[in-house]
Amino acid sequence: MEQLKNEVKMEFSAASSNEGFARVAVGAFVASLDPTVDEMADIKTAVSEAVTNCIIHGYEQREGTIWIECRIIERQVEISVTDHGRGIEDITKAREPLFTTKPELERSGMGFAFMEAFMDEVEIMSEPWKGTCVTMRKTIGKG
Repeated sequence: MEQLKNEVKMEFSAASSNEGFARVAVGAFVASLDPTVDEMADIKTAVSEAVTNCIIHGYEQREGTIWIECRIIERQVEISVTDHGRGIEDITKAREPLFTTKPELERSGMGFAFMEAFMDEVEIMSEPWKGTCVTMRKTIGKG
């Protein structure tokens, strides 16, 4: 039996005002799976963190583009958030709770920790000065 698959791709400016757009757009796409309120909140929070990381760290609040790809395969949602910004020199260190490269902006350093807490799986691929892609997966209705 062929797996049911649906996907959407978005591209938008790396502006703080678009963080809300990203949350709503991904939420609208995921709504077809009829997630619980908690599942939807988890996904929206993870997307907000990933987009905010692109804006603050990837592009350092300068002009840039963010790409989001969302896929639904059966009951699993896969969301990839990509920038072509600064990249991450040490992914292991960046994943540590409370680690931030922007303490002067009062960043909590919890972005990746939140993504990992709210999603089933988080993969980070990054290369300094080429960009970062964060791919997050969550199965809807698993229990």
